[in-house]
Amino acid sequence: MTINGGRPLSGRIELKGAKNLVTKAMVAALLGETPSVLRDVPAISDVGVVRGLLEVHGVKVSDGDAEGVLHLDPSNVESANFVDIDAHAGSSRIPILFCGPLLHRLGEAFIPDLGGCRIGDRPIDYHLEVLRNFGAVVEKLPSGIRMSAPNGLHGAKVALPYPSVGATEQVLLTAVRADGITELRGAAIEPEIMDLINILQKMGAIISVDTDRVIRIEGVDALSGYDHRALFDRNEAASWAAAALATNGDIFVGGARQPEMLTFLNVYRKVGGGFEIHDDGIRFFHPGGELNPVIIETDVHPGFMTDWQQPLVVALTKATGVSIVHETVYEQRFGFVDTLVEMGATIQVHKECLGGQACRFGQRNFKHSAVISGPSRLHGADIVVPDLRGGFSHLIAALSAEGVSHVSNVGIISRGYENFINKLEQLGADFVLEA
Repeated sequence: MTINGGRPLSGRIELKGAKNLVTKAMVAALLGETPSVLRDVPAISDVGVVRGLLEVHGVKVSDGDAEGVLHLDPSNVESANFVDIDAHAGSSRIPILFCGPLLHRLGEAFIPDLGGCRIGDRPIDYHLEVLRNFGAVVEKLPSGIRMSAPNGLHGAKVALPYPSVGATEQVLLTAVRADGITELRGAAIEPEIMDLINILQKMGAIISVDTDRVIRIEGVDALSGYDHRALFDRNEAASWAAAALATNGDIFVGGARQPEMLTFLNVYRKVGGGFEIHDDGIRFFHPGGELNPVIIETDVHPGFMTDWQQPLVVALTKATGVSIVHETVYEQRFGFVDTLVEMGATIQVHKECLGGQACRFGQRNFKHSAVISGPSRLHGADIVVPDLRGGFSHLIAALSAEGVSHVSNVGIISRGYENFINKLEQLGADFVLEA
């Protein structure tokens, strides 16, 4: 893309379901004895990856009459050929979540090497240990990991050392049909996790959630399909909100809701951003005047999401004063700021835990704190998109900068942002898509 920056983004865009929920809901359909219907499915590449993985395992996936509706029929689930599974290797980390459902349906599962954005260490050890607790036999091969369940899967007591979203999803998708009761301590409780629990309960699961991050699941013999409208994508909503702030714009994000964005909205207001809550969405706008510096620490829900900090950092380059962002979820999430510095931002990254409590990265030599001094006048640059959230943040930077930017590798952004090119057009962005 060639972007002519300095033009406020203004208009309305619409959200569909959350990337971090929809893909997991599609996997959950494997557990049902009858077909499922999932609504508000975004047209993003990660959905295409999961659809392909389901289809090679015998699930019939078809589009509904309305936009964003998927029908998933798992009546003929079967083992997939290694070559077919391997064709999806490197494009998503979703395959690890297929293991529990496939072990229930087929007694075996195979996953290739896993991909995903390179923003830090995302070991699958949590997942493998969880599956072993349920009775899975794990065999590591040069080409991937093979699992079997010769004695079936049974309930287990699982304590996570960190409230990992992926590991929590793994426990839920495995425990609902395991024999007996599963107790998960240290669980993630993100809105997307709670919506996955809603889906599983619709299917016939028995799941209770305590206030101390303890989830209990009573295994059942069989589950049916579901009909569910996915939770909106709060990460995309926050990204467009940051774009409105950075470009002095005014964006109405249709489908966004206040409860799931409470923490973000508080920070947005502290920075100086304006917002209005409506029944059908949230309006985000720059009210004029100077933006304020803030101190932010990312954390698991209900804290400030790690996916929110990258786009907001771009807006913070416009704030008058010194902001501090302490990343505690992914240890290598500040790689994207190098490009912002090249564009004129004043940002320093540090190994120390700045702005708050010490975190698990503090003594491990990772640059996980950023100090942003502003206001900075960004200028156009040649940009190569590094990952999903960092890539969208670079788009925001280019749109808010003076002059022309050439942005390559923008295809990565389609992993989590539906029709972002069309949405930029709707908001009045000045750009040319060259390939």
